[in-house]
Amino acid sequence: MTELPSGWTRARLDEVAEVRLGRQRSPKNHTGDHMRPYLRAANVDWNGLKLDDVKSMNFTDEEAKVYRLQPGDIVLAEASGSPGEVGKPAIWNGEIEDCCIQNTLLRVRSYGPDPHYLLHFLRFEALRGAFVEHSRGVGIHHIGAARLSSWLIPLPPLVEQRAIVAALENRFSRLEVAIRSVRVAKRRLRNLRRRVLIEAVPIRGREGWSVRSVAEAGRVDLGRQRHPDWHQGPNMRSYLRVANVFEDRIDTSDLMEMDFPPSVFEKFRLREGDILLNEGQSPELLGRPAMYRGVPAEVAFTNSLLRFRAADGIDPEWALLVFRRHMHAGRFTQEVRITTNIAHLSVGRFKAVEFPIPPLAQQREIVSRTEELMAGLDRLSAAADRSERRAAALRVSILAEAFAGRLVAQDPNAEPASDSLALIRARRAAAPPSQKARSRRTQIELAAPPIRVIGKDYQQEELPL
Repeated sequence: MTELPSGWTRARLDEVAEVRLGRQRSPKNHTGDHMRPYLRAANVDWNGLKLDDVKSMNFTDEEAKVYRLQPGDIVLAEASGSPGEVGKPAIWNGEIEDCCIQNTLLRVRSYGPDPHYLLHFLRFEALRGAFVEHSRGVGIHHIGAARLSSWLIPLPPLVEQRAIVAALENRFSRLEVAIRSVRVAKRRLRNLRRRVLIEAVPIRGREGWSVRSVAEAGRVDLGRQRHPDWHQGPNMRSYLRVANVFEDRIDTSDLMEMDFPPSVFEKFRLREGDILLNEGQSPELLGRPAMYRGVPAEVAFTNSLLRFRAADGIDPEWALLVFRRHMHAGRFTQEVRITTNIAHLSVGRFKAVEFPIPPLAQQREIVSRTEELMAGLDRLSAAADRSERRAAALRVSILAEAFAGRLVAQDPNAEPASDSLALIRARRAAAPPSQKARSRRTQIELAAPPIRVIGKDYQQEELPL
C-alpha cells in the first residue's frame, strides 16, 4: 500500500463524518401540516446544486431534525442508471431555509475535517469511477450508506486540508476558464454548421431551379409496424428503427429482427441511396435524416422511420442535404403533431414539405462544396472534444496529486491528523447518551463488510468493523 505523507492518516468516513441516507418518499407525505423543501438526486450537478426545481413534502419536526441540511453538509447521488453519475457530490451552503433530503441522496456531515476537503475527495472518487466499481444493483447502480460509511479517507492535518482546498480551487478556477472557452467554441461551431446547411439550400431556390414538394421529388413510405406475433418466425430479418438513425449516420451496433414474409420484406427492404428520417422523436430531432449506404445488407425498416427514395434527376446526396437543411431550420417542426409527448411527422405532412431542385450538375457541386465545409467543421469539433476530454483527465490528475500529498508542501509543525482523529473520537465518546444512542443506531443501520479500493496513487486498506 502506498505510504502516506508524514502527518497524514487514514480513517473510515463514518469516523470523521456522519453519513445518512435521506428519507424515503411516500404518498402519505405529499401533503401535510409540515411541508418542507427537500433535495433529490436531480438537484445535484457536477458544477454544484441545481435549485430551480426543488420539491416539497411533509417532514414532522422530529423528522426534520434528522434530515435537515446544514451549511457545510455534502450531498451525494446515492444511485443512478448512468455509471458515471454514482456518488456525484455537491456542498450545501444554506441556500434554502429548512431544507431536507430525500433517499436518492446521501448526506455527509463532517465531525471535524474541512467539508470542502471531503467534497473534493468524494468528487475524485466519483470521477475516477471508484464508487460505481463498488456499487450494487441491476440497471440502477447504488452505492448505499453502508459502503460509503466504510470508505477510507486519506486525512492530512487540518491546516494542510485547507491548503489543498485552496490549491485545488485555484487550479480548477483556471481550468474552468479554459473549459468555458472550449464550450463557447463548440456552440459557435454548432451555429456555424447550422448556417452552412441552411445557406446551402435556399428554400425558394435560385434561377434555373424548381421548387416542388417532397412527394413530387420522390417516393415516401412509412416503415412496417412492429407486432409481438412477429418477434419469432421462419423469415427473421434485421430492421432499422429510430434508435439506429442519427444525422448523416446509421448505427448498426444494435440491430433487431422481425419475421418478414418474402413479399413483405421486399416492400420494406432498403436500397442503397434511400434516405431514412425519424418519424417520431423530440421536436428538435424530428426528421433527423441519414442515407442507407448498403450496410448492413438485406435490411428493412419499421414505422418509427420514413423512407424517401429519390426520383430520376435527383441525387440522393442532394436529398439528404435538403432534409438536413430542413431539420436545422426547424422546417419539420412546423408540421409536427404531438401524441403522448412524442412529436410525429406524418407521411402526408412530410410529402407536402417544399423540396428545391437545381439542375443535377449543380446539385452535385453544392453537395461537394458543403461536404468540404462540413469536414472542416468536423475537424474543429473533434479538436474541441479532445480538449474537453483532456480537461476532464487533467482534473482527475490534479485531484490524484492532491490526495497523494504532492500538491502542496507538508508543514512539519502542523498537528498530525492522527491527533485530530483522536480528538474527534474522544469528543464523540463524550457526547450525551441520547447522541450516543442515535450514533449507535446509525452504525447498526450502516453495518456492512469493509471495502477495498485501489486508486492511482494510494490503496484503500481493509478495516474490520
